[in-house]
Amino acid sequence: MLVLVVLAAYPLVFIASAAFTESSLGRPFQEFVGTANFEAALASADVRTSLALGTGYAIGVAVASTVLGTLTAIALWRSLWAGAFVRTVLLLPMIVPPVVVGILFSFIFSPSGGLLHTLVQHFTPWSGTFAVLSDTTWAVFGVALADVWEWTPLVVLLVFTALLGQDPHVTEAARLDGATGLRLFRHITLPAIAGTIAAAFLIRLILAFKVFDLVYVMTSGGPGSSTLVPAYLIWRTALRGFDVGMAATVTLLLAVVVTVVTLPIFLIVRRLRDV
Repeated sequence: MLVLVVLAAYPLVFIASAAFTESSLGRPFQEFVGTANFEAALASADVRTSLALGTGYAIGVAVASTVLGTLTAIALWRSLWAGAFVRTVLLLPMIVPPVVVGILFSFIFSPSGGLLHTLVQHFTPWSGTFAVLSDTTWAVFGVALADVWEWTPLVVLLVFTALLGQDPHVTEAARLDGATGLRLFRHITLPAIAGTIAAAFLIRLILAFKVFDLVYVMTSGGPGSSTLVPAYLIWRTALRGFDVGMAATVTLLLAVVVTVVTLPIFLIVRRLRDV
């Protein structure tokens, strides 16, 4: 109970209190302001844009990671001869610290000698500069690619474990009844692992909502506000603008958005688990 109070209850009470007061980094809870912080946050274009961007980013990254992770897990399951070495290599991105991943992909996307720029110049006649992280349209996709590369192995691990945990008697009975290939996978294997896939998607979605390290290292929220995800906006508001009250308000708004987005998925996961 003490651990729960320290790690959960106290931060929640602090954030809720700061959101309804005028709070700075050095002087929290100066004056009760009611809903003024919420009104200012909802009227701010940066906050609205950040929440919308964070939601779209999280959903897109979660879908990409789940699809790629599921396909990779199925490929590993169908070719177990690949051995532990291949599976270990595929899981390495998840072990690398996010800051290192951000630096790595910053080098890859660098317009001066980066891997992507070198490949574009080598295989295409285009001779211009292709700076992904400096482009307002492509910067978020660059961060998303690094995010997908880092966390897709988590989906692979979860789905691959579910595939290995199937009841072999059910699969054998289906084969005896004539189910083979795609039909066997669609009607027997996929329903058996659907709950795990949905749970992996939910976990990946929550992780994507919390992305901060990659944005901090790769783009610092720019160019402009094209990668200003909520976590980075909260950090910038609290530790650069010293406005803890507004940062706490954005945190609570983000919690509401995350709840609204993830609650239907949580219900789907629970239903699939009970099937």
